[in-house]
Amino acid sequence: MIISVYIKGNPVLSNTAEYALRAVLHVAENAHETESLPVVTVAKALGIPKNYLSKILHELARAGVLASTRGKHGGFRLGRAPSRITLFDVVSCFDEIGATRRCLLGRPQCNDRHPCVVHDRWKDVAQEVASFFRHTTLTEVISEGATVPALAGGRESA
Repeated sequence: MIISVYIKGNPVLSNTAEYALRAVLHVAENAHETESLPVVTVAKALGIPKNYLSKILHELARAGVLASTRGKHGGFRLGRAPSRITLFDVVSCFDEIGATRRCLLGRPQCNDRHPCVVHDRWKDVAQEVASFFRHTTLTEVISEGATVPALAGGRESA
């Protein structure tokens, strides 16, 4: 499964949010309630720079998505059951999904009162994307048999 989502060549998620989502899915699939995964293990498995990933994982721990353990056998595991973690919980730590919507055409004055030519259609799509992130849990993604691929030379598009 490729998580990257592009609309008109533009990513819906930033690199950071995409890395966070990949990392949380990897932790969900590979960590246990009593056993944590070290940052280096997750970084190697996903091809994400360790220092960058460490900052991402700590932010997710502050948000309660992950739990962290310090020390020799430290690392990260889920902060709560995967059925109680939505994709929105993960990506909203880094990106604004659905809270504000920029004009798809880049116009500074685009709203319901002064819409651009694609405003209504884009509004529907943006609301659907936000709904997807808000209502899809880690359990649903994992149960679909998703595997989290390592990055190979950059972001992939779907």
